[in-house]
Formats: sequence, structure tokens, C-alpha cells
Amino acid sequence: LIMFLLLLSSVWCWTIIINKSRLFRKEKRITQFFEEHYNSDKVDDDALFDHYSNSTQNETNAQVNIFIKGMLEFNKIYSMSPNLIGKKQFTELAQQLNLILQITLNKEIEKLEHGMSFLASIGSVAPFIGLLGTVWGIVNAFQSIAITNNTSLAVVAPGIAEALFATALGLLAAIPAVAAYNKYSNNLEKISNNLEYFIFEFTSKKIAELERKF
Repeated sequence: LIMFLLLLSSVWCWTIIINKSRLFRKEKRITQFFEEHYNSDKVDDDALFDHYSNSTQNETNAQVNIFIKGMLEFNKIYSMSPNLIGKKQFTELAQQLNLILQITLNKEIEKLEHGMSFLASIGSVAPFIGLLGTVWGIVNAFQSIAITNNTSLAVVAPGIAEALFATALGLLAAIPAVAAYNKYSNNLEKISNNLEYFIFEFTSKKIAELERKF
């Protein structure tokens, strides 16, 4: 039962690792494409917004989703009549734009973090589960010696080998999980920082446009 549990955990870990690897490669590829056009003088924000929001064939990622959400809120504010917006209301609307982007950021990071807690849990728990299997196997081996009253290697070796195999399975599940968790945590931190910078840049740009209108 312990060995089956460790094997199942190892397969699950590798499934998460492979899916995360694909996800982060996709995030990087789409981000590079988006930033290339977002920072280009030839493409304005409205054209980029239409490109991503009006076609279901275009791939999106966390940064694109934040951009779409920000543009939707900005267009809603921009469509208001200047005569109805006072200085206090304008400040509140600007804060509301930033708040919505922060909420969207948190939701996107939660999506990217999916499965990370399992990797962390397996990385810390799997060696102890394997050790439990080893201790259990050694106890059974000594019980076999007591029952057969035979201390030959042929009687002891199979039980001890099976016990040590449980520890090996525990390490086999834990080592990739810990390595992947550390790597992906670093990737998530970089993505989160990049999104924070993007939100600051986007809100500063859009608030300046609102100030020119209002």
C-alpha cells in the first residue's frame, strides 16, 4: 500500500511538472509577443485590445488577461461625461482601476500556482512515507526470522530489500518534487514582479490619458 501510494504520488508529481513546464513556456512566449506589440509605436492599445478580445483564436496569458480587464475598465471610465466627474470622483475612479487590476493579478497568480502545494507536500512528506515503509519492512523481516528461527541471508534479504525499496521510492518522488517546486516558485516570483511592473506602467499611462480628458 505504501509503495503504491508513493508510485501514484510520483506519477502525479511528474504530471504536474510536465504541465507546469508547458504552462510557463506558454506564458513566456505570449508575454514576449504581447510586450513587443504593447511597447511598439505602430500599435496602439485599442488595436491590441481588439486583437485579443474579438478573436477566440488568439492565445492569452496572465498579462494579456490583466490588459484586457484594464482596458475594459478604462473604456468604461473614459466614456463618462467630463461634466459629471469631479476631482474626488476622478481619484476614486483611478483607484478603482488599479484595484481591479490587482484583483485580476491575484486571480491569475492563483491559476499559475495550481498544483504547487501538492509538489511542496510530496517533497516534504514522501521521504517520511518511504521511511515508514522501510521500518515496517524491517519489522516484518525480523518477524520472519523469529517465526522460521532461521537467520540465513535467504530469509532476511528479501524483506530488507523490500523495506529499502520503499525509501528509494520515497526519494524518487520527493527529489523531483522539491527541485520542480523551487524552480517554479522562482518562475512565479519573476512573473508576479513583471505583472506588478506592467500594472504600474499601465495605470500610469491610462490615468494620464484620463487627466487629459477630465
